[in-house]
Amino acid sequence: MAVSQRLELRQSQSLVMTPQLQQAIKLLQLSNIELAEYVQRELEQNPLLDRDDGTGNAERQEREAGDLHAAAESSSGNDSNSPDSLELGNAETLPDSNQSPLDTDFDSYYDSSPDNQWSEDSTSFSSWGPGGNTRFDDESFSLENRLEETVTLSAHLREQLVMEIDDPTKRIIGLHLIDNLDESGYMKADLGELAEQLGCKIELIESVLQTLQTFDPSGICARDLAECLAIQLREKNRLDPVIQALLDNLDLLAKRDLAGLRKVCHVDDEDITDMIAEIRALNPRPAASFDTSDVESVIPEVIVKPDRAGGWHVELNTDALPKVLINNHYYNNVSQLARTKEEKTYISEQIQSANWLVKALHQRATTVMKVASEIVRQQEKFLQKGVQSLRPLTLKDIAEVIEMHESTVSRVTSNKYMVTPRGTYEMKYFFTSSIGGEDGNNHSSEAVRDRIKNLIDQEDSKKILSDDALVTKLKQEGIDIARRTVAKYREALGISSSVQRRREKSLSL
Repeated sequence: MAVSQRLELRQSQSLVMTPQLQQAIKLLQLSNIELAEYVQRELEQNPLLDRDDGTGNAERQEREAGDLHAAAESSSGNDSNSPDSLELGNAETLPDSNQSPLDTDFDSYYDSSPDNQWSEDSTSFSSWGPGGNTRFDDESFSLENRLEETVTLSAHLREQLVMEIDDPTKRIIGLHLIDNLDESGYMKADLGELAEQLGCKIELIESVLQTLQTFDPSGICARDLAECLAIQLREKNRLDPVIQALLDNLDLLAKRDLAGLRKVCHVDDEDITDMIAEIRALNPRPAASFDTSDVESVIPEVIVKPDRAGGWHVELNTDALPKVLINNHYYNNVSQLARTKEEKTYISEQIQSANWLVKALHQRATTVMKVASEIVRQQEKFLQKGVQSLRPLTLKDIAEVIEMHESTVSRVTSNKYMVTPRGTYEMKYFFTSSIGGEDGNNHSSEAVRDRIKNLIDQEDSKKILSDDALVTKLKQEGIDIARRTVAKYREALGISSSVQRRREKSLSL
């Protein structure tokens, strides 16, 4: 067999992840807050991009016009007849900023609004709720009504530390202890490690800690729940050996094991009930009232409202999406001033990047609308009747209808929320697994979970439903479910077992 060389031409197809495609995929999975941050960075880096917020564009163009005049005069220098010089003194070259604030082509503009998403009678999301039309000259608006001075837990304890402890060494130790408190006001730091770090004896650390435990709020700086409750009872002069024995066995109280508590405390039913009621009146989280952490609000990306025809109107929340446009007028003038190869390359890269960003934002908005509209169509009964009518739905079901890949649907529904007449839900919420029914119809796992919760909420205190009893009731309603699945859903809902619920309700009677 002879060995020879030859040339062959082969044609094949492959998917190449270009930087533009990677950018489009990245934008697709960002939430509206992350998208706004990403666009803001692009605005800071790319001089050809503008934010269309209705203000500032005319001023920016006027400023840029002055810069261009200065650049032209600088480039002409002393040789005004140079062929490379550029005359910008003519008014036709740079129009009046008051008459034409921005020369923008329609194809270069993105306002985050896909076609047909707004009707004439639709309202913006900013008009929903009491803050939608707030005016600063309104009598109801005042800084006094909006702002109030908040005192942090650390500042509150430091003030008491200065008043109660004069020794500088103990004050330093106290400051370190205060800095090691968790959000509930508990001391989680290891005192031995802290003593080694500060170079002092652990007895001194414990002495300062005992002083801090007398501060307000009551129970602060405790090392565990039992110590926190003991501090509060001590201040009320209610800490006796019997109730201390109960505090030493809080695990029995959590299990509602009243027989075990009576045995370790050596008391009768009446006394154990009184002690439990007294402990329930205490505060297990002393620092809760000083929790000033900001709660991150959820800004929905899609708004669903009923329309007049009896269907549902789906639209993007454009108030939460960035509006970007390309300043073609600025690009045309700057490109004429480019002299070197590096300058021309830079301008070319920036205009290409700006164009791709605008297209990617428009594609993202269009894809989100397609997915949201199909979710609403599939889950229309949920919008009409509630969670009991939530139907099983998978990413594949949506992907097949809108002719996209499942991974694209997954990216679209991640970290994005939809506000409906039933409440605000993450778009992932509408995708649930199915549970078979005896009638041949499948049931959503979320709907079954909600049904289990309702059955437990409505159970008779004298007839607590076990997991087996729940299975029987669900099968009577046509839901074929196993006992272990009921137990899994119950635990996911944070509902205790039937034995513990019986103890809890007998204790509350």
